[in-house]
Amino acid sequence: MIRIDRDRAGGARLTFVLLPDTPAGRVSVVGDFNDWRPGEHELRPRSNGTRSVSVTVPEGADVRFRYLGEGGHWCNETEHPLVRQVGEDSVIRAALPRRGRS
Repeated sequence: MIRIDRDRAGGARLTFVLLPDTPAGRVSVVGDFNDWRPGEHELRPRSNGTRSVSVTVPEGADVRFRYLGEGGHWCNETEHPLVRQVGEDSVIRAALPRRGRS
């Protein structure tokens, strides 16, 4: 699952969320936002039983990423309806919901 919201500086914050054992062991999200460096954005356990990590990207950017688990196990995002598969990568547009006018 991925959540998209605004960070304090006005960019788009993507929060990558996985269940505690899918995949098992340590997992990091790698992608064009971190030059595909494993371990730089490792998902951490949360009190609600999930694991997550957030990254900030420019609003509207197309973000390519994958999850990398222990032992070189790669997997893709399959839950978010706006994620599309391009080759082996998952891609999501970091589009923020438009604010309503007052």
